[in-house]
Amino acid sequence: MTYTIGIDVGGTFTDFHAMDGGGADRIHKVPSTPDDPTEAVMRGLAELAEGEGLDLPAFLARTIRIVHGTTVTTNAVLTGRVARTGLLATAGFRDALAMRRGIREKLYDNKYTAPKPVVPRRLRLPVRERIDRTGAVRRPIALEDVDRAAEIFSREGIEAVAICLLHAYANDEHERAAADRMRECLPDAYVAASNDILPQMRYYERTSTTVLAAAVGPIFGRYVARLNDRLVESGFDGPLLIMQSNGGVAAPGTAAANAATTLLSGPAAAPAASLAVTAPHREDSFIVIDMGGTSFEASLVRDGRPAIANGTTVDRFAMALPAMDIKTVGAGGGSIGWIDGGGLLRMGPDSAGAVPGPACYGLGGTRPTSSDASLVLGYLSATGFAGGRMTLDADAARDAIERDIARPLGIDTVAAAAGMYRVVTVGMASAIREISMERGLDPREYPLVCAGGAGAIHAAAIARELGITRIMVPRVAPVLCAAGMLATDLRHDFVRSFATPFDAGAIDVCRLESLADAMAAEAHATLAAENVPEDRHRLDFALDLRYSGQYHEVEVRAPDRSMLTDISAMTEAFHAAHDRLYGYALPDGETPVELIGVRLAAFGVTEKPAARPLSRHGEPGSKGMRNVYLPDRNAFESIEILDGMTLPAGFRGSGPAIVDTPLTAAFVPARFDIAVDDFGTLILTDRGA
Repeated sequence: MTYTIGIDVGGTFTDFHAMDGGGADRIHKVPSTPDDPTEAVMRGLAELAEGEGLDLPAFLARTIRIVHGTTVTTNAVLTGRVARTGLLATAGFRDALAMRRGIREKLYDNKYTAPKPVVPRRLRLPVRERIDRTGAVRRPIALEDVDRAAEIFSREGIEAVAICLLHAYANDEHERAAADRMRECLPDAYVAASNDILPQMRYYERTSTTVLAAAVGPIFGRYVARLNDRLVESGFDGPLLIMQSNGGVAAPGTAAANAATTLLSGPAAAPAASLAVTAPHREDSFIVIDMGGTSFEASLVRDGRPAIANGTTVDRFAMALPAMDIKTVGAGGGSIGWIDGGGLLRMGPDSAGAVPGPACYGLGGTRPTSSDASLVLGYLSATGFAGGRMTLDADAARDAIERDIARPLGIDTVAAAAGMYRVVTVGMASAIREISMERGLDPREYPLVCAGGAGAIHAAAIARELGITRIMVPRVAPVLCAAGMLATDLRHDFVRSFATPFDAGAIDVCRLESLADAMAAEAHATLAAENVPEDRHRLDFALDLRYSGQYHEVEVRAPDRSMLTDISAMTEAFHAAHDRLYGYALPDGETPVELIGVRLAAFGVTEKPAARPLSRHGEPGSKGMRNVYLPDRNAFESIEILDGMTLPAGFRGSGPAIVDTPLTAAFVPARFDIAVDDFGTLILTDRGA
């Protein structure tokens, strides 16, 4: 028997999804170990092996692939524990990192200041050179400036160097010369050049992204090396793949060369897993939510394609690499409840994390969290948490809520817990509005795919808040991201700036074709280096287009390569996309369209493990009755606790009920119907008032 394993390292739990060659799978969770995430990974693998009746070496010897998503780089940026980094910039432009776009993020808050740059000014050093926007050399590079910077970096103990020279996207000659010289002078330093990280216009975004790549590069490299060494020492000799922010996977070496691609890798696999969940229902457009221990993520899939953003932020720092368009808020099971200066109840963004954890964990945490409220309200079982491996302390949960929430607000403990539940639910619903309503989409038109250990407890309440009537809770919901990693392809994104009027009489079609050929050759070479056969290569081209005078552009996909030079068809597609995004278009021809850049997403299609259908035979089991708080009735009632592991395909039921599984529980309010599909997905349907 062989195995493939997906591993997702989160802030509170590390999730595992293992599938054998016959389609049977196992899901598993262990508490994360922030000081050394590999400890949780290896412990979870050992426990999976034990569950299969094998020791760890025998289990790993039968494992043909491990796909790994990690928050190591994200946490490094969020906590400021990045590598000591220096920056080489064109003389006169080293302050771009501090000046940013010159626009205050909160326009009417004159006290809102920009975050402190990752690289302090004294380590942002100038290089005399100049290349113009056409790629012409106006001033040769002064390599003695690079030598002088290397001496300073050496004295300062610099671990990583970012190099971002003006207009390097048009001609990378100077940047490559600087990078080569820096590697000669500092052979042990991690060197990231912008032409390798993000060769496109917009100097601040390119600089910020390159700096982030350099700042997390050594940390990610050390982590992956340690993990790989431990896996090999324990008997694993298959490929280890790394989840990237763009929803694809890559070989460790490729990911380490541009570690910024992993900055948002944690939740990126959820949409891929959800597509497999919704496929039997012929649903290819839906909203995905994932509520874990530390955070809540929401994303949108339309027409079978997860939304991709070509610009986002990590802790308010610009990161312009393609990434899954995911809204993240600090609303997880460990989110801490508190009273603000105005006497209002707030939830998060601070989290109790894995250590010390919520008060009910009994691991030293004393502050009230979302999980404590769920326990007090009866949604969680005190004895069945984490597969029965943890016993929750209900008294500690009540004491924490009473002390920090109920008493300051002058209400009883149950009312305080119910308030915590409502506040965190509203916060999550607001995140969904941002990815739907603020983009002209009605969330009521999409089913909700729910994931995460805490997601199904809140899913029905979120759905009611938004008017959504259909919820899908996959059988692998507690580890959906880990499961999704086994359903992803290798992916690499390439972008090149190409600024020109998008008009048949003005654009150099031969140059556009030549650029596309070069990008395709680079993509094929990258995938070949990862041992992907050419018949499994898939290339998706797109153009960045905008109306003349606009600042932001719209990515317009070319269904096939030939459409790149079909100016009329791509222009029509741009007008339609602009109208969908912004509510208007200018197709009259009076407003010119401009081409800004060419994009290529290169996929290496992998074998996907097939899930085994659930049996339609068997009797649904019950775990008895339990007093549970029903928000609609503002009171506790005794309701049935269904054993989710025994529900056969085709099961039908109705709320109020709780569907309990070893790693999660789904709270089903009174007006919801329950159904189970052929693959164990729980379908909740709101019958209405």
